Amino acid sequence: MRQCTLVRRNIWIDLLLYPTHTLPTAAAPALVGVGLAIHNGVFAAVPATVAFAASWLVHIGGVFTDNYQLLTTNPDVQEHPELTAAVNDGTLRLSSLWWAIAGCFLLAALAGPYLLSVAGVAVLVFGLIGVLASLGYSVGRFSLTRLGIADPTFFVMFGVVAVAGIYYVQAAPAFAGGFDWRIVPQALPLTAVVLGLPIGAIVTNVLLIDDIRDREFDALKGWQTGPVRFGVHWTRAEFAGLMVLAYVLPLWFWLGLHFSPWILLPVLTLPIAVGITRTICTQLNFDQLFPMTPKTSALALQYALLLGVGIAVHG
Repeated sequence: MRQCTLVRRNIWIDLLLYPTHTLPTAAAPALVGVGLAIHNGVFAAVPATVAFAASWLVHIGGVFTDNYQLLTTNPDVQEHPELTAAVNDGTLRLSSLWWAIAGCFLLAALAGPYLLSVAGVAVLVFGLIGVLASLGYSVGRFSLTRLGIADPTFFVMFGVVAVAGIYYVQAAPAFAGGFDWRIVPQALPLTAVVLGLPIGAIVTNVLLIDDIRDREFDALKGWQTGPVRFGVHWTRAEFAGLMVLAYVLPLWFWLGLHFSPWILLPVLTLPIAVGITRTICTQLNFDQLFPMTPKTSALALQYALLLGVGIAVHG
């Protein structure tokens, strides 16, 4: 019984929750939003923490949903044979996975009343966009993956929506003083929209690694990912281009948006980015690509931490 419990726990943590993937990519935009809030003097720890927790739960709910779809809609596709085996031997119950999905979104929704009270109705807009993107990734005939638009959606969600949302829940009370039916323009400056673009680029690259690694399975599922539609070389070029973008943008933040030179701190992570890019552009073996997903997720977190610090510091 003890061994079965450990196996079940490992399935939920290592194969479903995947904290080395979901947690860094959810935290990265939050760090940028907090850095900007500190810079602008509107930092609010509790709203930022609650909003981050809700966004991570929505992210996890989407990951659970993706696996549920795989196990129910495409049970013959052996993309994750460990999960298939766990369902077959009863270690993982599909009903439990369904309830886990519902629980994630329900817990995220519980943050709604508090965030509404401090930041107004705009919170519903950010939350609805997040839920639709999370569920829409793999659910239905018109999912993001079947339409072939998962890449740009990831870029916008992690590079714009997540950062702007975290910043907004901190800044809105300073201008609106609580619940407001309107979106408060002063709480959503241009910087809240563009400073997260490097994070969007790196997190999208996390997706691209999985797309390259799982291209054969994705084709069987009918997903129109980059490698399926255009080939691996196309996706490698996209990966490299997004990585270049991530390291060029801080120059614009410094010279064009007039942040202090501290905004260039993320360049310290460039050697890691170069090493990852070299591997992605030269390797196709599963065992070599698999570690690159958590490594790129960690890069997103490290980059975001340095970027957040660089934004927060006044020159």
